[in-house]
Amino acid sequence: MASVHRPAVRVICFDADGRVLLLRWEDPVSRARLWEPPGGGIDPGETPLEAARRELAEETGLDPGAIGARAVDVQRDTVWKGTHFVGPEQFFAAFFRTSRPPVVREGLLAYEQSELLTHAWIDPADLDGLPDRLEPPVLPALLPEFRSWARQA
Repeated sequence: MASVHRPAVRVICFDADGRVLLLRWEDPVSRARLWEPPGGGIDPGETPLEAARRELAEETGLDPGAIGARAVDVQRDTVWKGTHFVGPEQFFAAFFRTSRPPVVREGLLAYEQSELLTHAWIDPADLDGLPDRLEPPVLPALLPEFRSWARQA
């Protein structure tokens, strides 16, 4: 299996009650399912923050202006569509003032429409009980740092 590093970003979205938005995807090759924050690859000429804002708008319809400029590098090691993705991704945080802001799918590409099963605003205490794998697995340990950014803003 090929191993590659793809420059990519993720956005940890918090609602007004501290829940985190996760998207549930199904790998069309292995049929494995996973939960992960919105995000994706950085396009040529894009900064990581620009990519984070574009990806959030495309995958969720949420306001990309809610993303702060601060980011943390998170090491990723996951398999998707028969490719082993390894290396750092920049994780940003977004804070929303309402409870469970509505998420829409209109910005997704056709293949993403079929691979995205659902989304959910999940209480961090419930992350261990998800029915499928959580990506990245270290996400619960990262959340306190991201939440602290809201208090500093």
